[in-house]
Amino acid sequence: MERRIPAKEMKVRTDLAACYRLIEHYGMSDLLASHISARVPGTNDEFLLNPYGMCFDEITASDLLRVNYDGEVLDETNYSLSTAAFNIHSAVLKGRPDLTCALHTHTVAGMAVSAIEEGILPLNQLAIAFYKRVAYHDYEGPASREGGVDECAALQRDLGPEKKCMVLHNHGLLTAGETIAEAFGLMRRLEKTCETQMYTMAMNAGGGTMRKVSYETCEEYYKIQGQRGRGRHDAAWPALLRKLDKIDPSYKH
Repeated sequence: MERRIPAKEMKVRTDLAACYRLIEHYGMSDLLASHISARVPGTNDEFLLNPYGMCFDEITASDLLRVNYDGEVLDETNYSLSTAAFNIHSAVLKGRPDLTCALHTHTVAGMAVSAIEEGILPLNQLAIAFYKRVAYHDYEGPASREGGVDECAALQRDLGPEKKCMVLHNHGLLTAGETIAEAFGLMRRLEKTCETQMYTMAMNAGGGTMRKVSYETCEEYYKIQGQRGRGRHDAAWPALLRKLDKIDPSYKH
């Protein structure tokens, strides 16, 4: 008998499917190789992930896989579960009960910045919003390897109890949020920061002088940002959904 999806879960599924479509729309997808998760409301150990084999621009709310921390797919499906997706997202969501969504990408800009020792540099106003707010995780091989218990523990340790953004060295980017909207908003801003840094460093190599924001200004901005919550990301979400509805509302199905 087909499971009836509760209304609260369907709302999360719809927002998560929208997030997949938005990642595709803004050029941050990587065919089948990146992923986004969200907790199933009312549960302690269940979350939603994309079916392995579907591109982001075709994922709908009902397509998403419901899995538990043991890696079991809980509903009937013709698709499989990505081991890499499970290892990364189970680690983040299990380690951070305050967060409901995790988002991982392999963009050109994100991978480029992940490959430099300095990480995110304070080059502009957008970049200093991430000052002291980005965690870093060393590359330990493919996340898809079976039994990646050690890396799951390392991901939890490196993300820590407070940060919501992570650069996975030599790999890509990860953001997490109290809402799906926050995880997406953080990723959009982090991606733009990395892209701008990539261009700035190229101009520096071409003879331009790279000008960083001062330490004092970064510290002051950090204090101001500390007084702000996820509001700006949640506020933009309805407008983003309206954008999707104009393009293709099939994500809701």
